[in-house]
Amino acid sequence: MLNSKTVFFIGLILTASGTVSPAGALVAGIAYGFTFPHPYQLDSRNLSHFLLQAAVVALGFGMDLRQVVHAGRAGFFYTAISISIAMLLGWSLGGMLGVTKKASFLITVGTAICGGSAIAAVSSIIRPEEEEMAMSLGTVFILNSVALLLFPAIGFALHLSQTQFGLWAALAIHDTSSVVGATEKYGAQALQIGTTVKLARALWIIPVSMVTAYACKSKSRIRWPWFILLFCLAAVANTYFPAGARIYPVLSRLGRVGLTVVLFLIGTGLSKNTIRRVGVRPFLQGVCLWTTIAAASLFAIRAGWIAL
Repeated sequence: MLNSKTVFFIGLILTASGTVSPAGALVAGIAYGFTFPHPYQLDSRNLSHFLLQAAVVALGFGMDLRQVVHAGRAGFFYTAISISIAMLLGWSLGGMLGVTKKASFLITVGTAICGGSAIAAVSSIIRPEEEEMAMSLGTVFILNSVALLLFPAIGFALHLSQTQFGLWAALAIHDTSSVVGATEKYGAQALQIGTTVKLARALWIIPVSMVTAYACKSKSRIRWPWFILLFCLAAVANTYFPAGARIYPVLSRLGRVGLTVVLFLIGTGLSKNTIRRVGVRPFLQGVCLWTTIAAASLFAIRAGWIAL
């Protein structure tokens, strides 16, 4: 009989082998989380955080800087509008549903910007209770997992172009890991656009954190997403320094494999206990906010209002 530690390491090895798809890795991780008690909960969370940033940087070695700049410039404008609407709508929904102010704000920021990373950034400023932190992370995490599996199916069913799907995933999926996982399944162009626009969206962690700190009169240190700068430098190297042309595809491939491992690790953190701790009202707020943003952005993209 295999124990939880053995199965966990088997899963790590298989997902790191490059033979498992991102969606398959997430499903395997969720299956593990619902079947076994996690022996390395905190270590797994820390490892997934580091691997995600390293994987995103490595993916930059497969990007053309000119396309990154083009997508990022347009994406910054679109994400500004999307985040503003999401913040107003999320705050209103939280009040209507009677969700505590801090939990509501965390769910709203996580949905509007970039999931767990945004929640972690602002939580150091507003100092939520442990239960509020668990509710917000659980809500965003569950919906993020659903999006990775659901979005590509919807994209194929609606015959979205690579550009359309990349934009939609970047604007509507919570975490960078699932944006990359979903767009990689859809196609190379969708992956490039989705990753770039999503990173432009993630940059909004900085001004939102600064405004939150000012409003709370907090002197907490702002967490700067330095890995986004490293991603851009990797794209610079790939575009203007052909001397490394042999190694760049290898690094980009390692980034994709690393991301697959991240999705497995994230999946292992989802369990029956996670779902129990979320609660009905915070989860309902997260679902309503996410589905509204996803539906509105999809409609705008198909109507041609949002385009690169």
